[in-house]
This record gives sequence, C-alpha cells and structure tokens, in this order.
Amino acid sequence: MSDPTASSSVVSVRKVRKVYASGLQALAEVDLEIRRGEILALLGPNGAGKTTLINIICGIVNPTSGTVLADGHDIVRDYRKARMKIGLVPQELSTDAFETVWATVSFSRGLFGKPPDPAYLEKVLRALSLWDKRDAKIMTLSGGMKRRVLIAKALSHEPTILFLDEPTAGVDVELRHDMWRMVRELREGGVTIILTTHYIEEAEEMADRIGVINKGRIIVVEDKAVLMSRLGKRRLILTLARPLDRIPEPLAGHALELGGGGTVLTATFEPHAQGTIAPLLRQLGELGIELKDLHTVESSLEDIFVSLLKEPS
Repeated sequence: MSDPTASSSVVSVRKVRKVYASGLQALAEVDLEIRRGEILALLGPNGAGKTTLINIICGIVNPTSGTVLADGHDIVRDYRKARMKIGLVPQELSTDAFETVWATVSFSRGLFGKPPDPAYLEKVLRALSLWDKRDAKIMTLSGGMKRRVLIAKALSHEPTILFLDEPTAGVDVELRHDMWRMVRELREGGVTIILTTHYIEEAEEMADRIGVINKGRIIVVEDKAVLMSRLGKRRLILTLARPLDRIPEPLAGHALELGGGGTVLTATFEPHAQGTIAPLLRQLGELGIELKDLHTVESSLEDIFVSLLKEPS
C-alpha cells in the first residue's frame, strides 16, 4: 500500500472540491503535490481560491469532497496528528492585544499539547528579532512586529509544514526582505513552506516552484526556472534612426509592433526560437531602415502570470 508520491510529497491534495451552501464553487477538483523541503508560491487573483485551499489543508474549512494528506496523515480522519505538522500564518493580524509576546507564543505551543520548551521559544523569538519585545504587550507593537508574532505563534509547536498567507501584505520593504531571509533559513532547517502572495517579485525571489490558481482551478504548477523558460518570451527593442509610419510589408512574417511615434520597433520571440534575430536585422538593412539602438528584454514572472490568467479556462 505504498504511495509513490509519499517519499517526495509532504502535502498531497487529491480531487478537492469546495462548494458553499450558497452554491458558490470555490475549488473545482484541485490536485496538488507539495514537495518536502520546498518553497511553493501560490499565485492567483482575489477570489481565485488560494485562501480556501490553505484553510482546507489546515483543517479550518471542510472540503465538499476529495482528500488531503499532511505528512501522511489524513486531515479529516487523523485531524490532530495532521494539524500538529502544520503552522499557519494568516492574513489577518489577529492576536490577543493584552497578552505579552512570550505569553501568547507559549500558549500557542501548549494548545498543541507540546511540553514547555523555553530554549526553543527563545530561539524562535531571537530569529524573528522579537526577543527584546518578549515582555511587551502585543497592543504596543507595530504592524510589522505583530506579523512577526504571528509567525512565532505558527512556529511555536515545531511544525514541518508552514503556510504563509500574504505574509508581507502591508509591511515595509525592509521587513519584507527580513522575512524573505527568515523563510530561507526555515527551509534550510527542513520546513516546507507554502506562500501565497500578491507581490509577484516575492514569488520570483523566493520560490522553488510556482503554482497558479484561478477560478478554483490549478492552472499550472512548475519549477520556477522551467516555467519562465517554457512560457517566457524574449523581446527585441529596436530604436530607429528615422520614424516609420507603418511596418513594411516584407516584415509581415515577424511578430512586430510599432510604437514610440514610429521610432520603436518591438519584435517578440518564443523562448526557444533560434536564429530569428539575425534574419530580421538583415531584412531591416536591406530595406534601408537604420537603427540607433537595440536591446533585448526577457519576460518577468509577472508577464507570464498575466498571460496565464488571460488564457480561456
């Protein structure tokens, strides 16, 4: 009864659907394997189903159908063991305002039946630059510090799977970079991290793999480098010495756009297209079109994300 994905997957989502009483289908038969020790970024527009999926895996929302295994434990039949493996940092800054940092983190650890371990909690608070604030009431902390407390609470019971739902929403750039560094350190310590974000550069910076969800369906899950290689495009930007009023007919075979008042010609190439730039430049020369400058631009992850969402679902 061995599962071929069990050795590499720490979370296994199979045919998970969620339909609310109103009839709204939030998830439509989602299949997702999350690899042990990876950072997976889950991207999607508002209402795509990201938070619903996370809440189902974390046992907060019940699926309409389908199964989820967290480190081998069924999240419905073996809820307690499954939940012990998971830490969740929610979007909302919901903490007990009148408690101290130390008290709230200690309490979170106790909720999971873990024995007191002051040395471990001190390590977590120091890693999050919260040690000096351990006796401060949460109501006195800044928004960024409160978000760090949420992460400390999520790590208090030593989970092996950590969900970060929009962890850097509304925080400044410096804190965002601090969090990126902390996430990498957690991964190096063996924690699997699933990150949802609206900041495309965050996914591009952090993730090993990218998943895109839209209208309750997973569109693609792919290694970041493979995704950018497979779906990315190259653009050749040509600045002309003299403006054109239209693209000459002999150039109709190329994917060209004319802009910049007729002085900028943009050619778009598929990622693996070979030998296409030289013929274009040769044709331009034959047509007497002089160039003032040229440079190439690679697609960003944001370009790819937008193009995926435009595809018919």
